[in-house]
Amino acid sequence: MTNILIIEDDISIIKNLQLLLKDEGFIVSSAMTRKEALEEIEKNQYDLILLDLTLPDGNGYSLCTSIKRAGDIPIIILTAMNDEASIVTGFDLGADDYITKPFSMKILSRKIDVILKRTVLVSQLIFEDGYLSIDMDNVKVSVKGRECSVTPTECRLLRQFLLNRGQLLTYDLLLERLW
Repeated sequence: MTNILIIEDDISIIKNLQLLLKDEGFIVSSAMTRKEALEEIEKNQYDLILLDLTLPDGNGYSLCTSIKRAGDIPIIILTAMNDEASIVTGFDLGADDYITKPFSMKILSRKIDVILKRTVLVSQLIFEDGYLSIDMDNVKVSVKGRECSVTPTECRLLRQFLLNRGQLLTYDLLLERLW
C-alpha cells in the first residue's frame, strides 16, 4: 500500500484530500504543523508528501529541505503562493511538483499517479511478472526464462512501455524520456 502524508494547516483541505486519496486506495496521514510532520516522518515511512508552505510553526521551505535531506521522498507542494519566485524556490529545494490553491482534485490525483509511477519504477531496477523479466542494471531481458539480446536503449524503451502501460506514447515523448 502507498502511504501519503498531508502537511497542511487547513482542516477542510485535509479532510477533502483524505477522502479523495482514501477512495483511490492510499493510506493517508496528516500533520498540521512542522513539528508534527517531522515526528510523523521519523515514525513512519511515506511514499509521497503533500506539503503546504505556510505552517503555523514554521516555513514549509525549510521543512522541504529537511525532508529531502532525510531521504528522497517525493514532495508535491500545495500552496496559495503563486508568484514565480516561490515556485522556483520550491523546485530548487527539491519539490517534485508545485500546485497552487485552489487546485483541481483530478489534476492533483493524476500528478500523484505520475510521480508515484516514476519513483516506484526508478527504485525497481528489476521487473518480473512471471512472463517477462527486465534487469536494468545488467541490461538483460528474459521472456519465459529465455534471455533475449537487447541493447541498453531497447531496455530503456521497454521500461518506458512498462511505466506507461495502456497509454499512448508519442515519438517526441519517448525521445524526451530516453535521452
